[in-house]
Amino acid sequence: MNAMSGMTARPVALVTGAGRTAGIAAAVIRRLAETGWDVAFTYWAAYDAQMPWGAEEHGPEMIGKMVEQAGGHAYGRPADLADPDAPALVFDDVEHAFGPVAALVMCHCESVDSAILDTTVDSFDRHFAVNARATWLLIREYGLRHAAEHGRGRIVALTSDHTAFNLPYGASKAALDRITLAAAREFAHLGVTANVINPGPTDTGWMTEQLKSDVAQATPLARLGLPQDCANLVAFLCSPEGGWINGQLIKSDGGISA
Repeated sequence: MNAMSGMTARPVALVTGAGRTAGIAAAVIRRLAETGWDVAFTYWAAYDAQMPWGAEEHGPEMIGKMVEQAGGHAYGRPADLADPDAPALVFDDVEHAFGPVAALVMCHCESVDSAILDTTVDSFDRHFAVNARATWLLIREYGLRHAAEHGRGRIVALTSDHTAFNLPYGASKAALDRITLAAAREFAHLGVTANVINPGPTDTGWMTEQLKSDVAQATPLARLGLPQDCANLVAFLCSPEGGWINGQLIKSDGGISA
C-alpha cells in the first residue's frame, strides 16, 4: 500500500472497517477509487478473528491493491476504534500520508449477537464505544480538520435495523444514526453533507444458504443485496451530483423493508 506526503491530485476519502475483501467497506473503497478518490482505510483483524468468517490475513494488502489498480493511492492502518485516542491518531496518519480528508465513510462496527437477557455490560460498553463513540469522535476530528471546498465535504455512515437478539449492536447503531445526522446541521457552515445508509441484509459471507434463500424470497427484487449495491450509493453521495442529499437515513435494501 503506497502513501504520499502532502496533498494528492485526487480527493482523499477515509473509510473505516475494511479488513475483508468480501465486505461492504472493500466494495466502497474500490468504487471510490474507480470514481477518482485516493483512499485511506482502517481495519481491525482482532474483531474479524472472533467472528465465524475469521480474519483475512492479506485482506488489507489486497484492498490496497484494488485502489492502485483503479488508478488511486491507498493507505491502510489497523485501528481499534474502541480506543478513544484512535480517531485522532488515524486522522494524523492519513493527513501525513495524503493531506486533508474530504470524505469520511464509516463502515466499521462491533456486532456480537446477544439479547436483552444475556448481553453483558462489557459487551454493551464495547458496542457503544465502537459503533457510537468512535463515530462521534471520527466526525469531530473531521469537522475540526475540515479543509475541503465548501459543498464538497462528505460524511456517510452505515447502519442497521437489526435489534432483536442483537441488542447492543442495534442500540448502538441507532445512536450512530443520530450522531451522523446531527452533522448535517452542525457542519452547515462547512458545506458538508452527512447521510446514513441502511443497506439491509448484504451477502458478505455471514449468511447460511437457508438464510440467503429466505432473504431473497422476502425481497421484492428477488435477490440478495451485494456489497457493490451499497458501494454505488456511497460513491454517488460522495460525488458532486450527490451534493443535494443531506441529513437523510436512506434505506438501500431492494425493498425488503417496504
